[in-house]
Amino acid sequence: MVEPEPALSDAAKAMLDADVASATLGITILKAWDGQAVARMRVTEQMVNGHGIAHGGYIFLFADTTFAHACNSYGPITVAAGADISFVASARLGDELVATAEERTRYGRNGIYDVTVHRETAEGRDVIAEFRGRSRTVGTI
Repeated sequence: MVEPEPALSDAAKAMLDADVASATLGITILKAWDGQAVARMRVTEQMVNGHGIAHGGYIFLFADTTFAHACNSYGPITVAAGADISFVASARLGDELVATAEERTRYGRNGIYDVTVHRETAEGRDVIAEFRGRSRTVGTI
């Protein structure tokens, strides 16, 4: 009998328990296992900028948090070596966003991960942003 994989690896759970920034923003990690992660965040009034849309910094932080959980799901401490984001559409107050991170490759102590941030609509999914993160395993900080 094959055991189902847990929603969170032990390493991801430990990281999440210590992540005050994500908890403060209401980010929930739904899955973090084997180089993948899925997270959820609702856009709150504090995240909306002067144009009435979600500030890009919050969208980046949300994608970065999901990336961090994916690349730390294996166990050794892994940090961002760099990242970039492309904003595709605006998120608005009250939007429930989902971020999905997937490992593209790991080589030596380096990795590349892609994160898609989207919202569900009656017509399907609206992509809000595409994020690419580059990781570096450091072992200890």
